[in-house]
Amino acid sequence: MMEMNTTPLIDVMLVLLIMFIITIPPVTHAVTIDLPAAPPPGAVVEPNPVINKVVILPDSTIMWNGTAVSLDQLDNYLRQTTVMTPELELQFQPSPNAVYDTVDRTMALIKGSGVQNFGFVGNEQYRVFAKAQRLPR
Repeated sequence: MMEMNTTPLIDVMLVLLIMFIITIPPVTHAVTIDLPAAPPPGAVVEPNPVINKVVILPDSTIMWNGTAVSLDQLDNYLRQTTVMTPELELQFQPSPNAVYDTVDRTMALIKGSGVQNFGFVGNEQYRVFAKAQRLPR
């Protein structure tokens, strides 16, 4: 019989496998996420009737609730709304053709002002815009 005996090889491999399994530390890390707390039972949450809207037009005009404003004026308005109780909701709607630099500066201004109630609106327009910009194959 000229065959190699593989039984000791298998035994050594099983012992090594068990040693590696024992030495691997258990997975104990956790990802902490701050979730919003649910309102207490029976509490009525009233929607905020006042919503501020920032729109950026294709010609880089910044509109605050339908009125053209500069970045400095926008900063003043944002800082005034952050001290109100409850804080008013801010909706942000850049045009698909808006200049990126204007949108970027406005977003940085909004972030720096500390606005908490913030949301993007009009995202469905980008789907239509993206379809129109596709090149024919």
